[in-house]
This record gives sequence, structure tokens and C-alpha cells, in this order.
Amino acid sequence: MNFQKDAKKYWNKFWFLLWKDDSFKGWAFSILFIFIFIKFIFFPTLSLVTQTPLPLAIVESCSMYHKGNLLSNFNLWFERHESKYSNFDVEKEQFSDFRFKNGLNKGDILFVIGANTKKLEVGDTIIFNAQQRNPIIHRVIEIRETENGRIFSTIGDNNNGQLFFENGIKEEQIIGEPILKIAPYLGWVKLVFFESFKSPSDRGFCKEN
Repeated sequence: MNFQKDAKKYWNKFWFLLWKDDSFKGWAFSILFIFIFIKFIFFPTLSLVTQTPLPLAIVESCSMYHKGNLLSNFNLWFERHESKYSNFDVEKEQFSDFRFKNGLNKGDILFVIGANTKKLEVGDTIIFNAQQRNPIIHRVIEIRETENGRIFSTIGDNNNGQLFFENGIKEEQIIGEPILKIAPYLGWVKLVFFESFKSPSDRGFCKEN
């Protein structure tokens, strides 16, 4: 009985300090609690459920941008980029069925799941390690079957061609597969603090190449 009373007493103190205390102490405690909860409970649990170490990802570059973003006209966009995809035998009708057919914008927050590399197809968007500062988010445009597993090639929708590390992506490099854009632009809350460290050409809002 005493244990229950003591537990209730401490719980009431904790609840008051977390949500009802308007003092600086209460404010600081609430911030600390939220930080600990997100970092050590929420994200580890989400990673376990989604089977990826990066269940939420922020698009940090303009490599997947389409002119107009949310209001992008797919037909006009593909006309401007058709020659790039024809080199990989990707046609307009095929592309129109791809997830994120209107691209991704810098600052978008994506929901990511662990990628089943055996089921990935041309047109899927993947996140992979390429010994760059951050993981890369690009679209698969070719898959090769080898004795050592599948080898993927990708390209950024807004890039004029493939980057040097995109033509031989191994299965173990793939971190996850974005399946949903959950918050357009909201990632700028974080990105704005790092813009000054980027090269001038990589700063600011996106434009079509």
C-alpha cells in the first residue's frame, strides 16, 4: 500500500513538472524529457518497426527536384528530360507509374522502410551510402543480376546525368526505401542551420537544371 502511495506521489510530481510547471525548471525539464524520449525511445522503436536505421529522412539537395514541385506538370517535365531516361529504356508511360513521379524537393520529410533488395524495381527511389557526407536519395534506373547479388544504378531526377558513384550500388549499401512524403518543406526547420556551410551553388531553394 505504501509503495502504491509513494509511486502515485512521485508520478504526480513528475506529471506536474512535465506539463503544468510554468517555471524555467519545468520548461527545461520538459525539453530534456522530449529530447530523451525522441532519441532513445521513439526513433529506436520506429527503426525496429520499419527495419531501417533511417525511418525518417530529410531531402537535403535538389537532385530529385521537379520544376513546380507540388504543382509540377509531369508531361512538361518529362518532355524536358525524356532523352536522359531514353538512354535507360525508361519511357514516359512507365515513369508515370513510378512513386514520386513529381519528384522530391529540398526540405521534404520522407517516411522510409527497410528495402527488400530482391523486390526493388526500376523506378523505385532508394536511400544508399556512397561514402559521401550524407546518404543519397535517388531513383533506380537499372538493375543488374550478378553472382554476388543485385547491382543497382540510380540517377537524380534533376541531374543531367549519373554521378560517379551511381553505377555500381551493392545491396549492402542500401539503407532504405522512401514510400511516403509526410511533410513537404518542414525539413527546412533543420536545414536552415546548415545552409551557410554548403557551397553557394547548393544553398537556397531549388531550381530545375
